[in-house]
Amino acid sequence: MKQLATLPGGRRAKWFVLAAWLILAMALGPLAGKVADVEDNDANAYLPGNAEAAVVNDRLEEFHTDEVLPAVVVYVRDGGITAADRDAAEADRKELAPLVPDGAIEAPVASKDGKALLLTVPVPYSEDFSDVLNKTREVADADAPADLQVKVAGPAGALQDTIDVFDDLDGTLLIGSAIVVALLLLLIYRSPVLWLVPLIAVGFASVLSQVITYAGGKFADLPVDGQSSGLLTVLVFGVGTDYALLLIARYREELTRHEDRHAAMQIALRRSGPAILASAGTIVIGLLCLLLADLNSSQSLGWVGAAGVLCGFLAMVTVLPALLVILGRWVFWPFVPKFGQTQRAEHGGWARIGAAVAKRPRLSWVTATLVMGALALGATGIGFGLTQSEMYTSTPDSVAGQRLVAAHYPGGSSAPADVIAKASAEQQVVDAAGKVDGVAEVQPVKYSRDRALVQVPVVLEDDPDTPAAERTLNRLRDAVHGVEGADAKVGGATASALDTQQAVSRDSKLVIPVVLAVVLLVLIALLRAVIGPLVLLATVVLSYFGALGASNLLFEHAFDWAGVHHSLPLLGFVFLVALGIDYNIFLMTRVREEVGLLGHERGVQSGLASTGAVITSAGLVLAATFSILVSLPLVTMAELGILVGLGVLLDTFLVRTVLVPALSLDIGKGMWWPGALHRSLRDNAPPRSGESQGSVAENSHPQGENISL
Repeated sequence: MKQLATLPGGRRAKWFVLAAWLILAMALGPLAGKVADVEDNDANAYLPGNAEAAVVNDRLEEFHTDEVLPAVVVYVRDGGITAADRDAAEADRKELAPLVPDGAIEAPVASKDGKALLLTVPVPYSEDFSDVLNKTREVADADAPADLQVKVAGPAGALQDTIDVFDDLDGTLLIGSAIVVALLLLLIYRSPVLWLVPLIAVGFASVLSQVITYAGGKFADLPVDGQSSGLLTVLVFGVGTDYALLLIARYREELTRHEDRHAAMQIALRRSGPAILASAGTIVIGLLCLLLADLNSSQSLGWVGAAGVLCGFLAMVTVLPALLVILGRWVFWPFVPKFGQTQRAEHGGWARIGAAVAKRPRLSWVTATLVMGALALGATGIGFGLTQSEMYTSTPDSVAGQRLVAAHYPGGSSAPADVIAKASAEQQVVDAAGKVDGVAEVQPVKYSRDRALVQVPVVLEDDPDTPAAERTLNRLRDAVHGVEGADAKVGGATASALDTQQAVSRDSKLVIPVVLAVVLLVLIALLRAVIGPLVLLATVVLSYFGALGASNLLFEHAFDWAGVHHSLPLLGFVFLVALGIDYNIFLMTRVREEVGLLGHERGVQSGLASTGAVITSAGLVLAATFSILVSLPLVTMAELGILVGLGVLLDTFLVRTVLVPALSLDIGKGMWWPGALHRSLRDNAPPRSGESQGSVAENSHPQGENISL
């Protein structure tokens, strides 16, 4: 197994590894650009499969030759609609009729105040959806009378705005991630060449991850949506670059101990590989826990993200070392590591930090905990739920249109609730719906093709995505569910939002404990202890709450966002626990080896000094790649980017630098209970023979003696 792991560093094997990746990229590369073909961004993609709203969406297919979504064209004139305005709306209706099923578009509906007209266009939900919706916008805007406001809203308008965002998402994130990673690598390595090598390896990983995503959606019918495919790019670049930094740091270190670069790389792989594998495995398993969620979008993010991390890991332990060995030492120019060069890690800033923490470990971890607790207070009173108008950082056409609709019609006019029931109970369902408090109107029913079912459109008084509308929706469901023999189900935009909230609540109660249990088991297996893993897990959870509180303060006071999406705490928790535990893994695997050589206290300090610079660099890269999400026009994605970015920074600079070392020093050898290391240690044990003089950096790793990163 060890020989297999070190193959990329072999004299001949390196060429085979590089050739294999090149062949793979050329053969499968064309499929990488087809991810959008398997993306599903319709209403059901963000719903649990068994949700009532999803059932209604499926049943609605029985009412149309083609599945349709209503686009609502709203015409508003503050001084009152004129005859010319009515003629324009009627002309639009006639021009758009050939684009919709059966050419059926009902006449425009005037508002009671006489200042608005509403034209509902049933847009076929097919491959031509965007073309028809954009044509609707074009027709509505063309030749409109002066001073007449015209907007396209409704479910179709909202979906098209979302499609427009996700169409640009992958390209924006790919370019942004590449630029950010390239700049950071240039700053970290200060080399005109070295930064390109990990970027090339990440490129290979990105292609492979997209191919797997396409194949999973195409042939395994796994859920894929725009959100998960966008975050895939961020994960591959962020996590992949982290692993590259860790391996290159170890390779550079080994080059000073071994004249043969092939031997140096093989030892670097053998020693750093287990920690990188443990990190990747933890993230992959943590993300796969999202497959337990009811929400389709969470399931999509789980398996797609896991595939991306796995591809990043594979590329960084195969093609990256092969490229580095092929290029030789000169790739580090102008800071080329020379054989025999002394490593003096303990004399750096990280050694001084370790020494400072060691002087007052209890004060250090108590202070760090209080800081984190103070940040966590920012999460008190956090506002959950974003309306459609609050989901964007700017104001898209559908949101502006919905505001016009709400100003002149009942708020739910653009997106009525859909009640589907048996035709035999039609009148009872209509009567029950009409009596519900908060219902503005029950519109004429429609029949399924076999006339066995009826669709009862119910207009709510409030905007479809407001808490008031959700309360009305619950009352409506109670009312129609009570009609005997009707088998009534209620769907629509409001129902979808409500079902999503309830699913997220259920998913959180299941997924979060499973993630914690899985991560704990991985840590126990890696460190061969129980107390240490429990402590590490507790620090990451504390870091999560600190990041959530700090993020919420930014959302409210810096960005003036109305609240957080219901899914943010769950997704943020999974990402931060899985990603945040990485830095603890990298630190504590090194500390464990150092403790075996130097004793507990010196081992903790040496582990921090040895890994400080590279882990800090890795944390900055990962935080920076997630921060790219802030540039997107979707508040939900921007919030996730801020939460994960802040959490990673807290893990990097506070948890891994102060909290974990201080707790390790204060607890002492109990950190390793009940493993063999605990039994063999004595507090403040002296170093092994031959290591009592000189610096830690000079004596703990003599040539030929190597430790895990």
